[in-house]
Amino acid sequence: MQITPLGILAGMPSDGQGSSGYLVETPSSRLLLDAGPGTALSLSRYLTKQTLDAVFISHQHSDHIYDLLPLGKMLLNHRLYRDEHTGQLAVNEAVAPVPLFVPRGALVVLQQLAQLFPVTTHPLLDRSFDLAFDVHEYEPGETHTVGDLALRFELLKHVSPNCGIRVESGPDSLVYTGDTGVTDALPALAEGAGTLLSECTLRETDRSGHGHLTAIEAAEAARDAGVAELVLTHFSSTDPADHTWHQDRASGVFAGPVRVTQPTVPLTISATQKKVPA
Repeated sequence: MQITPLGILAGMPSDGQGSSGYLVETPSSRLLLDAGPGTALSLSRYLTKQTLDAVFISHQHSDHIYDLLPLGKMLLNHRLYRDEHTGQLAVNEAVAPVPLFVPRGALVVLQQLAQLFPVTTHPLLDRSFDLAFDVHEYEPGETHTVGDLALRFELLKHVSPNCGIRVESGPDSLVYTGDTGVTDALPALAEGAGTLLSECTLRETDRSGHGHLTAIEAAEAARDAGVAELVLTHFSSTDPADHTWHQDRASGVFAGPVRVTQPTVPLTISATQKKVPA
């Protein structure tokens, strides 16, 4: 299993880099984790011959969800065709919509967003969230199977309800935090995982209640969970020196490898250290 960061920033795009979005791939499955601004453009280079098998959104903040609308319209290109007799767009029922896992209440918000930009001459192009996607509003604790991927969602700690996700395929496992503050639920979700992909937004501990981690706190969660490696992401700056600063702090706490994400640079996911019952 490998993961390709499409965007690695907290907040909005900067210096040509996008917000949160990560493409998880095995030889037979493709899963997108979050779809922040800028990620649809990065993802488009990977959708020329192959579509997605599912999309997971951790929470309803714009830097994690906003590009679902352009992504939906991109996916419609795989489902729609122009009827040679009528010239009208029609749905290819042989192509299935892509499962989209979103938090409870997200669908109505996404529908409202789509309605702001109607395509009156081709109404099918306005139906991202019922033709391009098969939307499922999930609850914390749910488990799902997508191809050869086993998924589990667990509530972490953020001002907008946020679920981290554990993804397992064969010997490999990945846990992605989305956005979270310090919580015992994170090392519990990541227990024995191969790779912990963790946000490290802050340099100092969050005392506002918003819910973000420092690199040291991410490293403490990795250590307590007994993961094989820690990968840091969701940076507040595009400066590589800032990313190295976070990496150095985490390395002082977590004894295993600590890596930092770079846009479009794939990372191989490590093998599970300990199987945890769902």
